[in-house]
Amino acid sequence: MSDDTPSRRAAAAFAQTADAATPVAFGDLVALLERIFLRHGTSERVAAVLAENCASCERDGSTSHGVFRIPGYVGSLKSGWVDGRAEPTVEEAGPVFLRVDAANGFAQPAFLAARGRFVEMVRDSGVAVMAIRNSHHFSSLWPDVEPFAREGLVALSFVNSFACVVPPGGRTAVYGTNPMAFATPVAGGDPMVFDQAASSMANGDVRIAAREGHVLPPGSGVDRDGRPTTDPRAVLDGGALLPFGGHKGGSIAFMIEVLAAALTGGKYSREVDWSAHPGAETPCTGQLFIVIDPERGGTGAFAERVAGLIGTVKDAGQDRMPGERRYARRARTLRDGVPLAPARLAELRALAGDA
Repeated sequence: MSDDTPSRRAAAAFAQTADAATPVAFGDLVALLERIFLRHGTSERVAAVLAENCASCERDGSTSHGVFRIPGYVGSLKSGWVDGRAEPTVEEAGPVFLRVDAANGFAQPAFLAARGRFVEMVRDSGVAVMAIRNSHHFSSLWPDVEPFAREGLVALSFVNSFACVVPPGGRTAVYGTNPMAFATPVAGGDPMVFDQAASSMANGDVRIAAREGHVLPPGSGVDRDGRPTTDPRAVLDGGALLPFGGHKGGSIAFMIEVLAAALTGGKYSREVDWSAHPGAETPCTGQLFIVIDPERGGTGAFAERVAGLIGTVKDAGQDRMPGERRYARRARTLRDGVPLAPARLAELRALAGDA
């Protein structure tokens, strides 16, 4: 996949755009987003979780999943597609298996409702699985898994989405972008975390490209007739993204449909239908977590071995590992503020009902 995606361009241009933007302290951004969620019908608990999550994405440069998503959250809430006050139910299906019904609410509050017990299971047995269904996930996955690695655990998560990706050789969207995330502790440093879609790029990046008038890299998507296109508007208007790497990405997208939907009891991406809820944008599907205590492997030096592997990879010529740019951006924005375009900041304040 080309490195020239809209969110990567935004990250590369951070220093230049920061001067033209309004810096907002991270805590102030969280408070602003929390007011938006409360004003549009969520409970206080849900508002706090979503605000922290969305602001964290913006802080770390995941702009396609940051404040860009706020109108979509609001649209889903206003349309009645999602229940902003849902109370999830947690059920133990075995000594290492938790089932969570998000009750048509957002995924992160449902996840956090079960997280404490989930970690207990991991510590007790060395591994545990959490299957969430009837959940709306509209964010990046790395905020879900990074904290596990900071607690010394290895974590994987999978989530499917609405159908916007064709299978290899196909003309009809079947899969979602279907991201997966992985986090591992690293001795002497921040966790190594990757968060990547099974599609050629994130749907949010396509929308940003359409808004900003950019073309997509070749091989990103097809139009409504199944013809290759670099026009983001053609992808969004009846077209679809392609899986990355052809059949390899298609296989991963299929696997994630099985893990995040078939296994959890959530909807397949093709089953998401919000046509009766104009303005809705948050897909209601499922999410799976697998978390492992690496100390059970018996090596006694797991995090050190991972650090050694990272050193080997860099010695071989890879200039940075997944997550490193995110951590660098985080340090800058926590120091200098999260840069927001004045028009976007005004939009957020209007949604919050601020004068």
